[in-house]
Amino acid sequence: MLSASRTIHPGTAGSTQRVPVAVHTADPILREGVLSQLRQRPEVDLEGETESGPGTVALLVEDVLDETGLTKLHELVRSKGARAVLVVRSLRETELLDVIECGASAVVWRHEATAHRLVRAVLAAAHGDGDLPADLVGRLMDHVGTLQRNTVGQHGSSSSVLTPREVDVLRLIAEGLDTSEIAGKLSYSERTIKKVLHGLTTRLHLRNRVHAVAYAMREGHI
Repeated sequence: MLSASRTIHPGTAGSTQRVPVAVHTADPILREGVLSQLRQRPEVDLEGETESGPGTVALLVEDVLDETGLTKLHELVRSKGARAVLVVRSLRETELLDVIECGASAVVWRHEATAHRLVRAVLAAAHGDGDLPADLVGRLMDHVGTLQRNTVGQHGSSSSVLTPREVDVLRLIAEGLDTSEIAGKLSYSERTIKKVLHGLTTRLHLRNRVHAVAYAMREGHI
């Protein structure tokens, strides 16, 4: 599953650089709650909302994702170039597809938003990885499977634009493996895996690994 089973260990070797994080929410109580969770964490460097941009992880906190929130998410990622983490109370499958299309790579449920969980999502986003709740991954796969079956029923076949190696890599990402684990499974170097991912996301104009996996699911490749 997509990073649901993957554990990122903040503060371990190789993670000495603090990640700039900007918290975005219209609710001052929510904002202070998230800031208090992150303020003492050595992995993050809290920034003001206006600092969101390339190299920054924008942490958008919403109760329910409405059109305003989705527009804000789109602005943070597409216009300002930030990496995005969405913290939300609930999310429908169709809304998740919208979130992925906007370019967010991590989602955290509000009731699970502990300091450790938030930092894990922030680090995943900063590294270009995906981090979705396990239950949401299952619902996404079911929903995308339905979309793909409907497409096949209408057109007779799904489009085939991914190479077998790309499909293998995306399938392992969907199972929660990181780059080094995928390299070991497929007997490639980590550099090759990164090259494969960069090539397919660039060619298909996909925002990140989560977007690539969702695309592959939607097209019936995995």
